[in-house]
Amino acid sequence: MRVISGILKGKIIDNPKLLNTRPLRDFVKENIFNIIQHSKLFKFNLENKNILDLYSGMGSFGIECISRGAKKVTFVENNKTSIKFLKKNLISLSLDNKSIISNDDVIQFVESYKGNKFDMIFLDPPYKDRKYLKLFDFMNIKQICSKKHLIICHRELGESEIKFNHNKVLIKKYGRSKIYFFNL
Repeated sequence: MRVISGILKGKIIDNPKLLNTRPLRDFVKENIFNIIQHSKLFKFNLENKNILDLYSGMGSFGIECISRGAKKVTFVENNKTSIKFLKKNLISLSLDNKSIISNDDVIQFVESYKGNKFDMIFLDPPYKDRKYLKLFDFMNIKQICSKKHLIICHRELGESEIKFNHNKVLIKKYGRSKIYFFNL
């Protein structure tokens, strides 16, 4: 796994094969960022934004955001082994000053969050996890998003469509993956 663009372009993100994780493929990640940067469907500039990376695993999405100019990324992950490698990746790339790691269940994190609002939220729950759907209600109720925000969700292609009271701007399909883009 590598950083695709920005100030850290080409840097390696450690992702040990022994973990039971499903990292975001570089091809899918690159396409997500191309859509963010070039889509006329929504206007979103990553520079100086506050990002929330839920189910962050090794942190490849959030690290890519920082490399491309995001101000701060909050990583939320509850797997202790993944957290260990996430910390290692952030330290080796000198990103610990632009990141916050929360070793927490994502639903508990969102329910109790009281900090700065997020400009972009990325969700990459395990394919078998259905509890993530509660997050869409919490995000709306708790209003953890800034006024003009973007929510991106990575799901398995065969999964039923997400119902959410935001505008579904775009759905893209890549192999087994389906990527949803939502905004107000």
